[in-house]
Amino acid sequence: MRKNRVTVAAREGLLRLTEVTARPTAAVRSLPDFLVVGGQRCGTTSLFKTLVQHRQISPPALRKGIHYFDVHYDEGPAWYRGHFPVRRPRLGGPRRLTGESSPYYMFHPLAGRRIADDLPDVRLLVLLRDPVERAYSAHAHESARGFETLDFEAALEQEDQRLAGEAERVLFEPGYESFHLQHHGYLSRGRYLEHLQRLEQLVGRERMHVVDSGDFFSSPEATFAPVLTFLGLPQQEGIAFERHNARARTAMPEALRARLAEHFAPADAGLAQWWGRTPSWRR
Repeated sequence: MRKNRVTVAAREGLLRLTEVTARPTAAVRSLPDFLVVGGQRCGTTSLFKTLVQHRQISPPALRKGIHYFDVHYDEGPAWYRGHFPVRRPRLGGPRRLTGESSPYYMFHPLAGRRIADDLPDVRLLVLLRDPVERAYSAHAHESARGFETLDFEAALEQEDQRLAGEAERVLFEPGYESFHLQHHGYLSRGRYLEHLQRLEQLVGRERMHVVDSGDFFSSPEATFAPVLTFLGLPQQEGIAFERHNARARTAMPEALRARLAEHFAPADAGLAQWWGRTPSWRR
């Protein structure tokens, strides 16, 4: 355990040093062409690691998730830009794209507006997963990281109380970081339609591409091809499709699963109408 803590501390120290040294070169660095904005525990890491295998995509220099538009916005644009590759001359070749993946962006009350204002041409990638499974996976994830101490059913019962007034406080105190909003939105994050509609109002539907993570993991090639088309990239052979950040967990009780599926039924019906297709978990 001590070795793990030392390793994490060393890595974080290296990241801070690199961020400081990259800031002075911000003016010659790219801004992102695309953002994977969510949802959390919906396969965002797997999609991002698939994307960066493309020969025309350069990943950020430090980490895939920069979290600028949610919890680091006060660091300023030079700090953000310092994370991305230095712009290279075209010399007749195709332009390389860059981007990042921060799944809190879709849920954070201010991130969408900040993205729309600061990156008027950026394209947004959204992954959606069965919201019941997403909630259960998020609870296992937050518990493993030490951010959750309640069992799953207790956490669901406490969610409304934990999140009460938090979004409003973020809106009126832009520097406020809501621990509960970031780590305990198990049901709230799965009501996808309200988050998608908010983004649509801010950036426009044409700059959003929604991926069904069930389809991505069952038919990766067919699901990934439209992602490349959306980004204006050519198809490429030899890309490996792998699942990342999966966590082992006990099976959810069937009675609880049925209750949560019923809870999400109205939101899923609205999502299907907005999306123009039935999500994989409702087929």
